[in-house]
Amino acid sequence: MSKLLIIHTGGTIAMEEDKDSGAVSPGKNNPLNTTLNQLLTGDDVLIDDFINIPSPHMTPEMMFAIAERIETKIKEEPIRGIVITHGTDTLEETAYLLDLVLQTDLPVVVTGAMRSSNELGSDGPYNLLSSIKVASCQEAKGKGVLVVLNDEIHTAKNVTKTHTSNVSTFQSPQYGPIGIVTKQRVFFHHTLTVRDRYHISGLTKKVMLLKAYAGMDSKLLIAVAELGIDGIVIEALGQGNLPPDMMDGIKHLRAKGIAIVMVSRCFNGIVQDVYGYKGGGKHLKEQGVIFSNGLNGQKARLKLLVTLEATEDDSELHNFFLR
Repeated sequence: MSKLLIIHTGGTIAMEEDKDSGAVSPGKNNPLNTTLNQLLTGDDVLIDDFINIPSPHMTPEMMFAIAERIETKIKEEPIRGIVITHGTDTLEETAYLLDLVLQTDLPVVVTGAMRSSNELGSDGPYNLLSSIKVASCQEAKGKGVLVVLNDEIHTAKNVTKTHTSNVSTFQSPQYGPIGIVTKQRVFFHHTLTVRDRYHISGLTKKVMLLKAYAGMDSKLLIAVAELGIDGIVIEALGQGNLPPDMMDGIKHLRAKGIAIVMVSRCFNGIVQDVYGYKGGGKHLKEQGVIFSNGLNGQKARLKLLVTLEATEDDSELHNFFLR
């Protein structure tokens, strides 16, 4: 009999609020396991208390370790689906990195909560139940890593946290959810046309993320070039433009062979090489800057970490970021 694999990593969904101080923090025992005992039989679920950390403590190396753990578990025994519980601050990053590197087509669902387990209106148990429904659903196979909260199903590629505290914080700008969860069943109404994934053995590169602002110059770019980085992602202005005083820094990075990926600090639209002035998109493209196809900064950083393991060829990297 196949089992549902539940991997706990911590986060608010596994925390409790101290009624005296109001502080929310991890406890000795994960309250989600009590919930799971009420929802599933012991023969039906495999619970893996992998780590119990706040999501700001999550690293790409830990994310990759989760992927390795999943691949190992599904080789050891029959698994029909995977649910990962996670803190919301970096949930979208873990989901996206898993989407890039996992080779399985089994349903993989990442979920979390905005309210801790003992707060009034806690959303954790309900999100967990919804995620179990999706991970057990045949239609979820082959759709990549999914993020399920607040009755909605989102792709790891497009979802992002949009509000600091609201329970409907996870949205997919431009695209919306690809499905919904009801009391009776799971409904998918569209899906991504391409699954973008890479077979790598680890994460060894260093990639930084910077955000452009009006009047920015080259000082930060020249400084980070001396830190031994392999790549940098810049959240640019508008459609992919930078202040002109940044161009010396861009040329300095490229002369050192450092890959530069451009995204927009806007959360809708994609970057394009439209403008021909100094610092404009066409000027940046001529310098070998890679334009991403709609990813936000934090996800573009993860993709560059992954793709640099696969190749350091500029033309291949350009093609990877068009997907």
